[in-house]
Amino acid sequence: MSDVAFEQHAPRPAAAPPWWRRLIGFNLLAASALGIGGWFLGHWVGTRITIGMDSQLGTDQNDIATFMGFLFAVSGWLIGLGFLNYPLGRMLGRPPSLREKEEEGPGRYFRLCTDHKVVGMQYFVTILLFFLIAGLNAMFIRAELLTPKEKLWNANQYLSLVGLHGTMMLMMMSAAILGPFANYFVPIMIGARRMAFPRLESLSFWLVPPAGLILLSAVALGGFPTGWTGYAPLANTARAGMDAYLFAFALIGLSMTIVGANMLATVLTMRAPGMTWTRLPIFVWGVICTSVLMVLAAPVLFATLSMVALDRTADTSFFLASAGGSPFLYTNLFWFFGHPEVYILALPGFGVVLEILPVFSRKPLWGYRLAVAGMLGVTLLSFMVWQHHLFVSGMNADLRPFYMLTTELISVPTGFIFLNGLGTLWRGRIRFTVPMLFAMAFFSNFLIGGLSGVFLSDVPSDVSTHGSYFVMAHFHYTIMGGLVFALFAATYYWLPKMTGLRFNETLAKIHFWGMFVFFNFTFAPLFVAGMLGMPRRVSVYSSSLQGINDFVSVSAFLLGLSMLVFLINLVYSTVFARVPAEANPWHSRGLEFQLPTPIPVRNFERTPVIESGPYEYGVPGAPPVAALGRPAVAGGGGSSP
Repeated sequence: MSDVAFEQHAPRPAAAPPWWRRLIGFNLLAASALGIGGWFLGHWVGTRITIGMDSQLGTDQNDIATFMGFLFAVSGWLIGLGFLNYPLGRMLGRPPSLREKEEEGPGRYFRLCTDHKVVGMQYFVTILLFFLIAGLNAMFIRAELLTPKEKLWNANQYLSLVGLHGTMMLMMMSAAILGPFANYFVPIMIGARRMAFPRLESLSFWLVPPAGLILLSAVALGGFPTGWTGYAPLANTARAGMDAYLFAFALIGLSMTIVGANMLATVLTMRAPGMTWTRLPIFVWGVICTSVLMVLAAPVLFATLSMVALDRTADTSFFLASAGGSPFLYTNLFWFFGHPEVYILALPGFGVVLEILPVFSRKPLWGYRLAVAGMLGVTLLSFMVWQHHLFVSGMNADLRPFYMLTTELISVPTGFIFLNGLGTLWRGRIRFTVPMLFAMAFFSNFLIGGLSGVFLSDVPSDVSTHGSYFVMAHFHYTIMGGLVFALFAATYYWLPKMTGLRFNETLAKIHFWGMFVFFNFTFAPLFVAGMLGMPRRVSVYSSSLQGINDFVSVSAFLLGLSMLVFLINLVYSTVFARVPAEANPWHSRGLEFQLPTPIPVRNFERTPVIESGPYEYGVPGAPPVAALGRPAVAGGGGSSP
């Protein structure tokens, strides 16, 4: 339904309800109460179901009760937030409205809100919280590896720490850029007033907190020994902590699917007049490609985890070889999602750094169409490489050459992105701001990750290094060196616009240099450790490797300290110093920086008309990026190419 229709039927603002109504109404407090109550009710229902069966299914704990508890808890959580209010109201004949969008005040950040900017801020705080928790797990892992023998944790506890760290990072980092920044800025960048499906946008966020909390509950349920991949048949026999892994990861898969569909619908149907495909900001192209991967890959994850859950609760045998199933089927299904997941993490990072480089080089983005082609090429090829994860798993040897070829081919469109970055920097008037430093570090780190990936794309070298710390180093250079550095580039670039407050630049640069130096000190030596035979996911190793592990652990602690500097800067800048930021502190041509700070609830008073591309820096006679004062075009905000 169009904005006009919503405005025509929008109810008049009502008087503020009394404080007690706000306290017990449909908000975070009610959601928490109904979520906890739902857990106990669901567990009781699951127990009754199990008692009524002829025999105990699954492992030696009541998996049915655990799953039912999680299901009822999430349902109560969403009901308490008010997700049934609108459909029930419509069934009762109430007129449609987006009244949740118009709410003001800090309370809107703790409830269902259909303002895409509020959802972006909700994502930012939640992702940051779980990122810090997962990083703390990494500190525990490196503390254990200070000695070659078991010291702090036994083998099972160590495996659970490794699995919790990896799963939480992969789960939460899937939305690290799309969640905060795409939700906040994509509608503004394309000249729209909202997302295509505002309530689905809010739903995609409110699935994330229970997913993180359910995953953390695995610690109390005995942990899970499979790492972040959840391999069968080990997953079928693990303790109840495995149920938490399955349910939490499935929730994230559902959230990813909703995010991807909503982003695609928004960009396809709600672009402002004049916003042609060749005028889309490159960050929006990164969001489009990522959304395609989410829509196609995340449902496969959801289905795969559901099959494991059925094996554990309903006596099915999808992945149990003893009953006719195939664990090899699980690995194929999981990595059919798992490798596109790598690019779900990387593509938004490509978009962020290519969005930032022209601003601080004061040059047009070099090779705009080449960059788009590179992103589309990565999107296509990412579905054709997944079996390189199975080179050592007994796959048909005749398939190996094909997957070696496709894995190496994907470096070609990825290389386009590097050419775009280098071409934009060439002979530019570079300003070494904090966002620019993080963007440039992204390229150097991702280059090391890509070059080390060549060793893993070829069967002979992969067989030698697959189970070693060489893979760990490659993965962290690709994901943390890429995605996390891009995340901080986006944070320092866009958060002043989101909050209206400036960061302390001195602390920001201390954060960058500490993070960049100690990131490389932490993960570069792991290439050497892997080549020397250091296996992954073990806490007991050869004493000859203690020196390199101690160096890595100390570096990791200092890397964690650099993250603490960022947290201190964030709190200091937003709570204590509160120095107002300019509306356009970077002198950007981006449409989002042409609006006042703070950005109005409805973004634009009138539908903007786009008159030029966003990267015409230094081009003589370049018109403004948009005319913001023209009357809105009746009938919608779409645009043809």
